[in-house]
Amino acid sequence: MSAVMSSPASPARRTVMVVDDTPENLTLLGEILMPHYGVRVASSGARALAAARIDPRPDLILLDVMMPVMDGYEVISRLRADPETADIPVIFVTALAATDDEAKGLELGAVDYITKPVRPSIVLARVHAHLDLKDARDILRNQNAWLEGEVRRRMSQNQMVQDVSMRALASLAEARDNETGNHILRTQNYVRVLASQLATLPRYADLLTPEIIETYTKAAPLHDIGKVGIPDHILHKPGKHTPEEWEIMMTHAKIGSDAIWRAIQDEDDRVALDFMYVAMEISHYHHEKWDGSGYPERLSGDQIPLPARLMALGDVFDALISKRVYKPAFPIEKATEIILEGRGKHFDPEVVDAYVARIDDFRQIALRYTDSPEE
Repeated sequence: MSAVMSSPASPARRTVMVVDDTPENLTLLGEILMPHYGVRVASSGARALAAARIDPRPDLILLDVMMPVMDGYEVISRLRADPETADIPVIFVTALAATDDEAKGLELGAVDYITKPVRPSIVLARVHAHLDLKDARDILRNQNAWLEGEVRRRMSQNQMVQDVSMRALASLAEARDNETGNHILRTQNYVRVLASQLATLPRYADLLTPEIIETYTKAAPLHDIGKVGIPDHILHKPGKHTPEEWEIMMTHAKIGSDAIWRAIQDEDDRVALDFMYVAMEISHYHHEKWDGSGYPERLSGDQIPLPARLMALGDVFDALISKRVYKPAFPIEKATEIILEGRGKHFDPEVVDAYVARIDDFRQIALRYTDSPEE
């Protein structure tokens, strides 16, 4: 007996399900409710659980406590444990009057109690009140869901604008250096791969979270932004630089970090700008070497910020496999040989080991973002 009576269905009518093992009680409650609501009935706990999942889903359940096999307490416990029925309000209808029984029902999630013998005015008032509360909760839930979706959409838009703007700035610097936008994409992905590999080591497991790796990746395109401040006759010189020219060339690291610092120093939200602080570290330190022979600060070992150590290898690898006015493109095998020679000298040994472990990923990135002949 899962639906012994019903009233004409209407999309706007709210549905109340009555659960009771006594036919007379089902008939009485049905007669009270049918002029106002769609009514569904179930004569056992098991049938109630099945019916609660069938459309039209009940907006509210009037549930008898004392039923054989499965009493009302077990029914409400199972309703609350099922995500599809957990939010349906339940009013217990029972002849029990003990305070402990009422407290038990409320603790299990019932919203109200109606004692037998029922009075029509009380039943209608309680049902109406709790259906209105459910409507209000549903409206609020829908509004919150819409707002959360809108916030995600706006954040996604802002993120896209931020990423595109950064790549545009980075492309400006690369274009002045006769580089291509694909160099940005390649080095960005090299940094991601190296960081992901280091994250498998116990030493880096807590530091290199997915969020931090994403921050490093976002910041990587700005590594050579300082080249916009280098005179063309030095930046584009095809031959070897004089010592004086090289001194000027090396200033691009500080020019870049200073420019980023000027852009963010008046902003208070450090968390929102984390990637810019990382970009500043990468720009300033990615030409430092593990043995202390790099520039501009001659830092060594772990003194060099980790994202800059990752970029150092990624940037050199990309330069080695790319054609330049002063050299042909080296095969990956030759580039790997040079990187291995620089282990513990130019490069962090653990970063080199990460490169070796993920060399196939480097190869795929290089192929995916290869430069066209025109570039």
